[in-house]
Amino acid sequence: MNAKGILDQLLQQGSSLANTAKEKSGGLNSFAGGAVTGGALGLLLGNKKGRKIGGKVLKYGGLAAVGVLAYKAYSSHQQNKQGRVEHEPQTIDRLPAAQAQAHASPILRAVIGAAKADGHIDAREQQLIQEEFAKLSTNPADQQWLQAEIAKPLDPSDIARAATCTEIAAEMYLASVFVVDSQNFMERSYLQELARQLNLEPGLQAELDQQAQTALAQAG
Repeated sequence: MNAKGILDQLLQQGSSLANTAKEKSGGLNSFAGGAVTGGALGLLLGNKKGRKIGGKVLKYGGLAAVGVLAYKAYSSHQQNKQGRVEHEPQTIDRLPAAQAQAHASPILRAVIGAAKADGHIDAREQQLIQEEFAKLSTNPADQQWLQAEIAKPLDPSDIARAATCTEIAAEMYLASVFVVDSQNFMERSYLQELARQLNLEPGLQAELDQQAQTALAQAG
């Protein structure tokens, strides 16, 4: 599955959603405006029109920006913990294509899970989202995988099992931070449970949160 290509398209939609949300006057609302403002990601996010999806940071870097920020957080965590960077983080921005794909699939699962964390997606909305996802890939296997991910019950422990190394866990958490609404109790609780299931050290989680806050502040 070309998870990396699908993710890059989703993140570009997220940048579009972040930009156009500021211009909406109320003529389009909730789910009805999702495909207009942000395609599949806009539909996943429902009526959260005020959310910044990484903004300009993801616009200029796409999926690579997630890797860059995870790298910074991981390196800073090691520096604080050990006084030096003992293990050079192998984040998605530093990997050859084949290995980058191995990171992209878990990150895509994390993005879809985080977008579902407020429980707003019903059967009708699932169908609309699936139709939008079909535009991201013409591969039937890709579409089947995406449909299954959207339809399955949200389980942070199941999502976390896709993380086979600390770098992937960090990237999955960071991508989720960009998608959840920190003001929503359900989504905030989901994020904390995901971090627990990913076995993120508190220091690393704090660094990832700081990188995300900085990125969102720069996005304006």
